[in-house]
Amino acid sequence: MFVTRSLVFPACFVAVFVFWITGSGGVFISNLSESCFRCLCYVSTKCNLAHDCTGGYCGPFNISKVYWVDAGKVVHSEDTPERSHAWEDCARNYHCSKKIIEGYLERFGKDCNGDGVTDCFDYMMVNGNGGYGCTKPLNRSVNGRRWLLRYEECTL
Repeated sequence: MFVTRSLVFPACFVAVFVFWITGSGGVFISNLSESCFRCLCYVSTKCNLAHDCTGGYCGPFNISKVYWVDAGKVVHSEDTPERSHAWEDCARNYHCSKKIIEGYLERFGKDCNGDGVTDCFDYMMVNGNGGYGCTKPLNRSVNGRRWLLRYEECTL
């Protein structure tokens, strides 16, 4: 009976913590910090906040409509995903596009480089290669090498 009682407090604490994290309206993704968001933004467009839409990619994180759909169709609070340009308006806004990134990484974030830790480098690989192909080395393409260079610049 003593062992059972000694497990009650830790189990309750974990349950309350999980409820607090999920019930607070925020998403918790391990190692996704503000500095990581800044690097992901820098890697995408050098965090050009004025970046509009080019070739189907919008905003400072260079988000595509497919990415937006996979992320859960996040839009501004006063908007609706059904409106034809809602995704572009959200993607062009830094704070709204961060929520798109969160949704995508919540779904696809994992240890892409196999080092045993899921961190910002892995999130950069997810964004660079897509959620289903994040384990592919980035240095095999011109765009991937540019992402790696920008990520290195950002983390210096």
